[in-house]
Amino acid sequence: MDVLIVGAGPTGLALGIDLVRRGVDALVVERGDRLFPGSRGKGIQPRTQEVFEDLGVLDAIRAAGGPYPERTVWKDGARVGEESLFEALEAEEGAPYTEPWMVPQWRTQEVLYARLVELGGQVAFGREVTGLEQDAEGVGVRFADGTALRARYVVAADGGRSAVRRAVGVGMAGETVDPHPFLVADVRLKGLDRDYWHTFPGPDGTGLALCPLAGTDDFQLSGRLPQGTEPELSLDGIRELVAGYTHLDAGDVTELRWASEFRPRTGLADRFRVGRVFLAGDAAHVHSPAGGQGLNTSVQDAYNLGWKLGAVLRDGASEALLDTYEEERRPNAAAMLGLSTGVHRGEVRRGKATVQLGLGYPESSLSEERRATPSGVRAGDRAPDGTVGGVRLFDAFRGPHWTLLGAEAAPVAGVRALPAAPKSYGPGVFLVRPDGYVGWAGDSEVGVGEYLAGVGCR
Repeated sequence: MDVLIVGAGPTGLALGIDLVRRGVDALVVERGDRLFPGSRGKGIQPRTQEVFEDLGVLDAIRAAGGPYPERTVWKDGARVGEESLFEALEAEEGAPYTEPWMVPQWRTQEVLYARLVELGGQVAFGREVTGLEQDAEGVGVRFADGTALRARYVVAADGGRSAVRRAVGVGMAGETVDPHPFLVADVRLKGLDRDYWHTFPGPDGTGLALCPLAGTDDFQLSGRLPQGTEPELSLDGIRELVAGYTHLDAGDVTELRWASEFRPRTGLADRFRVGRVFLAGDAAHVHSPAGGQGLNTSVQDAYNLGWKLGAVLRDGASEALLDTYEEERRPNAAAMLGLSTGVHRGEVRRGKATVQLGLGYPESSLSEERRATPSGVRAGDRAPDGTVGGVRLFDAFRGPHWTLLGAEAAPVAGVRALPAAPKSYGPGVFLVRPDGYVGWAGDSEVGVGEYLAGVGCR
């Protein structure tokens, strides 16, 4: 087996899709007997929508969810105000998606799982990792049921309490974001419309919010409770909480579908790679849920790692290419952790800062800017959408290949060439990586073949 992915959350499933479409022999294992059942990470940011378009799941994701509603504030049983949660961004050709799309996490995972299976991949449920050993050729992984598997590489996508991260001895430094206990639950209730995200401020900064979950009949309940409180996750406990913070009666909560408690904190793994083991998603970084950065940053991890594993395993690239995963993703995750904390504490507005369209890898060793006087899009930047000769760029980018803009023909197989780049890119020739970032930019095609050889395109 080429790659064993531990954890069937959004990270593991997205990585599985990317690897399987590249012809990599990959298996996802999950310790639970089914996919995660709750709504937890419900915001799909614009950059992740672009990734999902490439992976072939965006239409299903859009159909499964909906836009975020306005927020309305209640006090003493009356509405006292309304506000938008997000700074409005204007759509333009280079960025067709500008607003987060609400999809409950359980539904996002269903969509990703269906796509993985459609491509011929699979998830082995009930496989809890208990240990591993690695050598120069691969990694042996042991499971709680007494079985074992061996793979050339292992990716830990098994969450904030990652068993794989502990097994390879990687620490995680972080801080408490908020001393208050928090609770999140998926409930059915009556007495509230589904046109608003209903918030009920309480004393001393506590409060409750009830958000209609797009594409479902459920509401997501989230609460910031007094310090020292032990959240009660039963139906009776949720009913008592709703009755205490809102004008609704306890009986208006008709069903509890899922509930969890947490203490908002940050965590960043000391390393994202140990030999043949990689950390991704919550196994590598833990966020406050404020601002919707955790799930999205995790999907970006998978998208970054997938093409690199494919290049090494299928295209003959040097294994040194895999070192750029930590080089690129760890600073990115650190920045997102700071952003999430800023949103949680009310220091950062949801909007341009949180949609992830401005993230890139300008300092990466894979980003080569060869133009004498670069302007517009630069090496390391996200490659914007646009149109060249009637061809939409995101359509041209879709798939596991590289794309060369500004050339009549590709220098090697596996690269799609378009004769020009949109004016918004500025003058030059641009080589777009499989994950939608500009890897190389030059005044002419001179040097692009050498660059491609270095990353396994020969």
